[in-house]
Amino acid sequence: MKITTKGNADRFVIIMAGGRGERFWPLSREKMPKQLLTLFGKRSFLQSAVDNVLPLVPVKNIFIITNAAQVAEVRKQLPKLPKDNVVAEPVGRDTCAAVTLGAALVGARSTTGVMAVLPADHVIPDAKKFQQILSDAFAVAAQGQAIVTIGIKPTEPATGYGYIHTGAELPTPAGGKKTKTIFYKAERFVEKPNYETALEYVNSGQYRWNAGMFVWSFITVTNGLEKHQPEMFAACQRWFKVASNPAKLAKVLAKEYPAIKKISIDFALMEKAQNVIVADGAFEWDDLGAWPALARHIKQDAEGNAAVADFIQVDAARNIIYDARTKHRTPICVVGLRDSILVQMDDAVLLAHKSQAQKIKELVKKLAADPRLKKLV
Repeated sequence: MKITTKGNADRFVIIMAGGRGERFWPLSREKMPKQLLTLFGKRSFLQSAVDNVLPLVPVKNIFIITNAAQVAEVRKQLPKLPKDNVVAEPVGRDTCAAVTLGAALVGARSTTGVMAVLPADHVIPDAKKFQQILSDAFAVAAQGQAIVTIGIKPTEPATGYGYIHTGAELPTPAGGKKTKTIFYKAERFVEKPNYETALEYVNSGQYRWNAGMFVWSFITVTNGLEKHQPEMFAACQRWFKVASNPAKLAKVLAKEYPAIKKISIDFALMEKAQNVIVADGAFEWDDLGAWPALARHIKQDAEGNAAVADFIQVDAARNIIYDARTKHRTPICVVGLRDSILVQMDDAVLLAHKSQAQKIKELVKKLAADPRLKKLV
């Protein structure tokens, strides 16, 4: 499949890269969070996210929404991206505010533009399959008033993801070009289920994982905000007027952003809208939400230990061992440890049970509150 950016001047990509990746502490820090790290291969998650869309969208049409602490590193990692396409949120206000800001940026360039909103930290091994589906989603979103979300075919009854209940397969719109991707009506969005419910979802074949990937035209998303989130729509209008002037935009955002409602785009728009369709995301995908997910991408020994380290063990099983020390690495020796996470840094060590991996976020809050230790966050 050959996809070129020729004729795609009205396509835009917003990559949301403002997260702190707290569940990947101590490797992930405020100034160098998960999306800016290189855990496998030679490219960071953010660089890979940009690489994945470059065949579809001109580089000048890619925006990164991040925070002030990360702007310098983002620009360093993406030197070909125009400097002003890296935009800092003054404070984190969840994904609806970021989408609203993205819409203002796109609208200032083209009110007929179609934009994809994508996360910065997902793993997509087969970029070509993803590009085909994203290209088809762009085409469908440009044809009418549909909000398109890419739903990933579940491979297991995961309880850490939201799900989308898909309805009937949709026919090709009248006068539209047939796509290789199957599209479904979105019946409803479901919050993270328990294991038994997730198992039912997977077995039914009617559910997809909600990967937080959305494609819509500027007109469609602003109409959706006007109907369901009028305050956000009003903010979008104000930001749209100054979006072509980076200095003015920064000034307006600094003044207004702290008062913006903190709400996810799922709650704010996706769960309320009646015009959502689901692109069948038939490609490998992983959201590295916490340390246990890393084991899926690291070669394991006979006992299921996934190690990136000089690792020696006796009677140890199913552990994740990661040595990120830059100098003077020494062997990490483990006896009788099971189902645990051990991360060694130059300035900190983490030891946690895999079942408690989500609580690392609580640990980070504790560190931040301690004057002696907040430098580690």
